[in-house]
Amino acid sequence: MKSTISSVVSLDNGGLGFPMWLTLVDGSGTICNVTNSLSASQDVTADIWLGSRNISAQKANAANAFSTGDLALSTANLYTATQPSGSLYGLQASNPIDATLSYSGNPLKFGAKNDPLKGKRIGGINVFGGGLALYNSAKQKVGAIGVSGDTSCTDHVVAWKVRELLAGGAFAVKNVPAGVSPGNNDAMIQDIVNDKGIGNQASISGFGHPTCINNPGPGVNAGSIYGPAQQ
Repeated sequence: MKSTISSVVSLDNGGLGFPMWLTLVDGSGTICNVTNSLSASQDVTADIWLGSRNISAQKANAANAFSTGDLALSTANLYTATQPSGSLYGLQASNPIDATLSYSGNPLKFGAKNDPLKGKRIGGINVFGGGLALYNSAKQKVGAIGVSGDTSCTDHVVAWKVRELLAGGAFAVKNVPAGVSPGNNDAMIQDIVNDKGIGNQASISGFGHPTCINNPGPGVNAGSIYGPAQQ
């Protein structure tokens, strides 16, 4: 897992080029692994966004909790519907993270094989890019991953590339049974536009996600669908 996230972070993914956290959960939401892309000489409390460790776990939990064997929803797909007046407004507060579990343990073990989150179900919901469900070759949901540490757009791109590599491609997007994107999968849809020139933002698909600083471009936009906002 560490070698996979490290190899992907070294690529051009847009965003800020920051190190990243990766959390893996099983189908019950239990955390199986927490790692990051830091080198051995870097400090987990100084050289990476420490808050993104919990966010990566929230993203993995959310993608797992709101994807099924019939439909995959990435955390990026949840953004628009959870905004005020959206059909899922309030979802982000529906399954709060267990702060007692998520902040416990020795910080020196954060991201290590014995990270204190391992074996726990801390819950949490996150509604911006970086969380993707995992499906096996039979299109059965078996868990999810969450990535955090850069812009939310880059978090999604990195998560998408990691999923393509995990277990030799065993969980690649080809296994996703269905989704809300034009490709019938859980890609990020960047189709938020200004509505009638009055400044209100609207997603044409209803599942859109905003663009980000140094938004991943056509050469690196793995798992992103460009809409009118980029034309």
